[in-house]
Amino acid sequence: MEKQNLEDCYVSEEHGFILRDPLDKLPDYYKPWMDIAECLSVLIETKKLRDEVSKMPELGTQQLKGHRQQRLARTILSHIVMGYVWQNGESGGVKVLPRALAVPYHQLSHALGLPLIIVHADFVLANWKKKDPLGPLTIENLSTIVSLPGGDSLQGFVLVTLLVEAAAIPAVKAVIQAVKSLESDDKQRLLIALQDLERSINQMSEALHLMYDYVDSDVYYNTIRIYLSGWKDNPNMPEGLIYEGVSEEPLHFSGGSAGQSTIFHAFDELLGIQHKPNSLDFLLKMRDYMPPAHRGFIRWVQEAPKLPEYVQRSNDPALLSVFNQCISALTEIRSLHIRIVSKYVNAAGIRARMKTNQAVTEGQEPQERGTGGSQVMSFLKSVRDTCKEGTLRHSIPGDH
Repeated sequence: MEKQNLEDCYVSEEHGFILRDPLDKLPDYYKPWMDIAECLSVLIETKKLRDEVSKMPELGTQQLKGHRQQRLARTILSHIVMGYVWQNGESGGVKVLPRALAVPYHQLSHALGLPLIIVHADFVLANWKKKDPLGPLTIENLSTIVSLPGGDSLQGFVLVTLLVEAAAIPAVKAVIQAVKSLESDDKQRLLIALQDLERSINQMSEALHLMYDYVDSDVYYNTIRIYLSGWKDNPNMPEGLIYEGVSEEPLHFSGGSAGQSTIFHAFDELLGIQHKPNSLDFLLKMRDYMPPAHRGFIRWVQEAPKLPEYVQRSNDPALLSVFNQCISALTEIRSLHIRIVSKYVNAAGIRARMKTNQAVTEGQEPQERGTGGSQVMSFLKSVRDTCKEGTLRHSIPGDH
């Protein structure tokens, strides 16, 4: 994949999968969308969003020029959709998305190759701006462009996730270098790429740790999580959602999920991680929730010569050692993710139910279900354990 192709993928060695310098204003024609977006969380919290959407004109998407305008419009509409559906809480979902929202959302999503629900690319990758344009990419100098309810914790959740993606930028470069090294049989270049990869994954773990400092677990569980929930495998919306003017039949989509972050799929493909069928099935479905160009990047890594086999064949102790350090770093960030989910979903869910004395209906344990619809703890543990199993043994002389 040459430099030009990388840019076509909206993947770059300078920005990884993050959208470079997202716009934060649409042309005047789209003022009705911008007006709602600018006070979205207040409209949701005061239960006025559905009324505002009912007054919205049906706008065409033809006046959106270029990829960044389209991404901003899609980010805005995705947030409005989630607010509209969940305005009245977890049990107050709607059956129909009105035409003025559904039709342009469908046109835009079709143009960008994305599903009709918020995804990681909307919520995080295209939803950031610097307070001081010349300042650094730090949480103090960042804010979201569109916000759902959740106050500082919502900001923290989006921006810490963005910082994990920013910490992954050297890893994107390392994956590209590793693939090119495998193709050209350049062992020295591969060694350097894997050293860079391990360092970057460790920096991603450091960034992810900030979740504890910036996000309150009860706010996440009782507020943020609800607005990221989808209408597939969700007992609160078993019938799905009708998109008026788009489909007469209800449609079902998974909610936002860390499984939609392209970089982890690229790591798994490069390092040859073989996930169990159930986990793999969910992860492969999550690829449909990524921009098509990012899926293309995963395929490019997938089609490269197999790294584990190359390392084994090389009989090079340094290469074997750094490969295993990459596996270890990836296993550790997945373990950290499990600890975070345990605090922010399981423990917070138990507290929420104890407060309301709510009995848990059998088969509907809400603390076990992630926003993407998976049985979250068993899924994450399976992914982490399989990752660990990717460790390579040292070759024993004569053991071929």
